[in-house]
This record gives sequence, structure tokens and C-alpha cells, in this order.
Amino acid sequence: MTPVPGSPAQRHAYDAACFTELAESASAGDWARPSPVAGWAALDIVKHLVEWSRGFLKGAGIDLPALDVEADPVAAWKQHVTDIQAVLDDPAGRVLGNPHTGDKPVDEAIDEFYTADIWMHSWDLAKALGREPDLGEERCSAALAAMEPVERMLRDSGHFGPAVPVADGASAQDRLMAFIGRDPAWSPPS
Repeated sequence: MTPVPGSPAQRHAYDAACFTELAESASAGDWARPSPVAGWAALDIVKHLVEWSRGFLKGAGIDLPALDVEADPVAAWKQHVTDIQAVLDDPAGRVLGNPHTGDKPVDEAIDEFYTADIWMHSWDLAKALGREPDLGEERCSAALAAMEPVERMLRDSGHFGPAVPVADGASAQDRLMAFIGRDPAWSPPS
């Protein structure tokens, strides 16, 4: 896997492009396929990424119009990526205020909370589409090292399920996915 670029705008462009490639590879029937997230289909992954982040940005005074993900998931996703990238390319000194995260420059908040979400949910979408994702061992190892010290807070947030046991010597990607509540061996039902 290629190393991820350094700035928030560059990281978003990179991770969003990887997710876009997956979304574009889906056929119309693929959007109803189950995903590794309990109760979610492939479409729900895109809806989640689009809807929560648009609401999140209201904390920076950014009011992006709603997108109809169900009507055309790929078109909605691409418009969403364009909208978020525009904010990152010109953050204009905006600060995002959030009761859970405090005040942060909008580009840092997007990078920390949203771009990381795209990256991790690309694993879910790839699995739902029957592909084997590669999130990058170094990046997975670094993300896991950053998350482990705040595990209780993450679990209490309700955003992560219980950790899934993995074998000793499991890859960093499998350990990260297991940590956030995914079964690394999950595959779509046949």
C-alpha cells in the first residue's frame, strides 16, 4: 500500500479516492449486500459516511445540503467527496465546535474523525463487495496503538462493538478490525 500523504487535505483525497474506487466497482445489486457491520448493508456504509459528517460540519458553521444516497450511492458519494475536499482545500480559519471533541480547526477535526472513518469503513465496503481490503500494516498498527489507550472511552461512545478475539500473530489490520468490533474473517453469505 502506498504511504498516505501528510496534510489533512491530502489524506482525505487519498482515502476518499480509495473508497470511491470501491463504490464505483459496485453494481446496482451490490448495495443491498450485507456488510460486516451488524444490520448494515453496503449502502448503509455510504449513507453513514455522508450523513454524519455533513451534520458534524454544522459545528463549524458549514451547512451542506442533504444528498440522496439511496437514489444513486456513487453520485452522492462523489458529490460528498467534492464538498468535503473543498472545505479541506480552503479551511478559511474555521473552527469546529463539538461538545464531545471541543474546539478544533475544521481541517484537523475532519482529518481526525471523518477521514479516519472513511479509511476504516473502506474495509467494511470491500468486505461487503467480496474483496479483500488492504489498509496498510503500518497505518493499522499506528491506529491501533493510538486507540488502545482510550479503549474505554471508545467503547462507551457506542461507536465500536466489543472487541473480537484474534489469534496470536494476527496481522495489524486484523487486530485493528477486531479491536473496533469486526470479525476479520467475516465474508458475505453466499
